[in-house]
Amino acid sequence: MAATSKAPSLEELNLPRTLGADKGRLQNVDVPIVTTSASFRTDPRDHDIVFSRGHFSMSVALLEEARNQGLTSWFTDPINYVSRSDWERLKFVVLVGQLVARFPFLKKIKDQTDALTRGNLPITHAITKPLLYATADDNTPVISTHYETGNILAKEGRVVLQVVTDPHVRSQYLLEAGRKNICFAVFNEDTKKEFIKKAKEKEVDLEVERVVVTGPPVDPRIIRARTKKNTQNFKNRPLRLCVTTGGLGQNREEIENCLESIAEDVKSGRIQLILYASTLPSFREMYVDYSRRHTIPLGSNPADESGSVRIIYSSSVVEANQTLVDYAFSWADGFVTKPSGDMAYDAAAAGCFILALTPWGEWEENVQKIFSDLSILKEADMKNLSKQIDTLKKEGWIYAAINNALNLDKLFLTGAKNIVDLQQKLASRG
Repeated sequence: MAATSKAPSLEELNLPRTLGADKGRLQNVDVPIVTTSASFRTDPRDHDIVFSRGHFSMSVALLEEARNQGLTSWFTDPINYVSRSDWERLKFVVLVGQLVARFPFLKKIKDQTDALTRGNLPITHAITKPLLYATADDNTPVISTHYETGNILAKEGRVVLQVVTDPHVRSQYLLEAGRKNICFAVFNEDTKKEFIKKAKEKEVDLEVERVVVTGPPVDPRIIRARTKKNTQNFKNRPLRLCVTTGGLGQNREEIENCLESIAEDVKSGRIQLILYASTLPSFREMYVDYSRRHTIPLGSNPADESGSVRIIYSSSVVEANQTLVDYAFSWADGFVTKPSGDMAYDAAAAGCFILALTPWGEWEENVQKIFSDLSILKEADMKNLSKQIDTLKKEGWIYAAINNALNLDKLFLTGAKNIVDLQQKLASRG
């Protein structure tokens, strides 16, 4: 049932607030959303914790979609309310993640131990109490965009719609899948088949009806950005590229190689850049230094188009994501990014081509294959990016990739709507 009151504005996320206030908000909305991605406490005494833009941005996408449908909605991340001792432990996890992102030999160790370490991180213990408190008085089916929050609530008997955020089924999604009170929103039919297969292998009692193909949750504002695109724009002006890192600062060396390769193109005006630093000061400094070393005009802020380079950075993931939505997707022709389950979905939905950095894991390899098969993505030749772009222009690939992105199957564009509609269907069952 659509509520008469307007859903909270996205700006309200980015303010100091209390667990009690979030609890009050969640119990009075049509579409409650939870995740584990980042803190957004705007505490001047401490830098926020950021594990991932993806889980955050997908939650915001669902919040925005619910608001567009005239439904009230609220989103909380219990990382904001962990104890001081757990906060320090989680800061250490983020530090380790950033080190792994920076040094290839640590990444190899991480890949070999990923299944084990994911089940033994201190996140579950840290978020359980604040999550259960925040959702205690709400009986509405809750959307979870992270398996940690979904599993905790399902175990407590809450009705959960768990979003499987990648075309890849982690073992963690199966931990509570035998419970009748949890349903799963998955990327596509292949993901559904994989989910059912793995459930059978684990002898999990899972009805097929509880796994529903919805497509990925992309922010409606990003989808609207595609209306400003056509396949001819880049032929009459500089090529516009957005270069992005992940929440932990992945692919730094590759990004540095890409930027050095195209420095003369940027300096001469053949290419313009938006450089996304997320919440990472080291990336912002790297981007500023790049502009200075090559005497490339730098915009004073993300809205300043007078420079050939603009930087998106904020200590708040809320502001960083909002700025990316406001300025990058409607502007860019293409993205240079790892093929993550947020940036790749968003870039393609916005009508952009993708030059992919090295995937971070099997789930990103799956994303890369999907968009490569759609002829929207190619692997970036990091040290020879300038030459690669010239070749792709001459071969007509950039034109074709943008055209393919502008003609995406609707499954890639309606995921947020499908997920909210499914949550409302669950709610109507009482």
